[in-house]
Amino acid sequence: MTTATTDGGATASVPAIERYEAVIGIEVHCQLKTASKMFCSCSTDYDGAAPNSHVCPVCLGLPGALPTINRRAVEHVLATGVAIGATTPAATRWDRKNYFYPDLPKGYQISQYDLPLASAGRLAFETSEGPVSIGITRAHLEEDTAKLIHATADDGQKVSLVDFNRSGAPLMEIVTDPDVRSAEQARRYAEELQLLLRAIGVSDADMERGQMRVEANVSLRPRGTEPFGTRVEVKNMNSFRSVERAIAFEIDRQAAALDVYVLKLRRHVGRSESRGRQILFDVDFRIH
Repeated sequence: MTTATTDGGATASVPAIERYEAVIGIEVHCQLKTASKMFCSCSTDYDGAAPNSHVCPVCLGLPGALPTINRRAVEHVLATGVAIGATTPAATRWDRKNYFYPDLPKGYQISQYDLPLASAGRLAFETSEGPVSIGITRAHLEEDTAKLIHATADDGQKVSLVDFNRSGAPLMEIVTDPDVRSAEQARRYAEELQLLLRAIGVSDADMERGQMRVEANVSLRPRGTEPFGTRVEVKNMNSFRSVERAIAFEIDRQAAALDVYVLKLRRHVGRSESRGRQILFDVDFRIH
């Protein structure tokens, strides 16, 4: 719970959620249930395998390697689209998402952008405050990255190792509209989505094994206003409990920051020589 300062200077305890409206969008990355990787024939049964034992020139990103699309992965995303009532385009295409990171050997990720396999869907579920329906912007295919392992060598030196067994595994990203309004809604959405993915057989969606990863984009705006606030991305949430707790914490953190920042901008002291005293005046600024 955070506090707000009234015009008279008194401090009143008001929950952040009563003063600000949370605007939350959820991104879920889900490993699809296929026998081979997204663009090569390497097995996806790499849990417990020796590092870099399920690799080939394609998933290592070697020059000259040619990817071939995994038909089953495409079918899984199309099935997900049907389950969420999404629309499917007459044609689709792949895009490059360019960024450099040690777990991305090609220097880019093969993904989809403007023509996803599913778009404009919706998922409904129950919460403690009643039924909620969340719009789903898109569900698209992409390839997973390798896994970075940070360790200490025998000589005590800190090292980072790369295991490419996961590189190129088929990944479905599901992105919601900014319709989520509370930490509980975010948790319930993730829970319901996991049930759906398991029910239609496209993924085991086991969060503990990294098969389902949840990220949230959280911003606040004063209640009754339309413009979005400054967005903060919350990552590395590996359980439903952590989804709810992390988002609730971020809502309170942003509310406290907005209170302090708005207070600093609004509360100014000016000196009136004619009156012989200092005057407190407000400047109507606010973060958006």
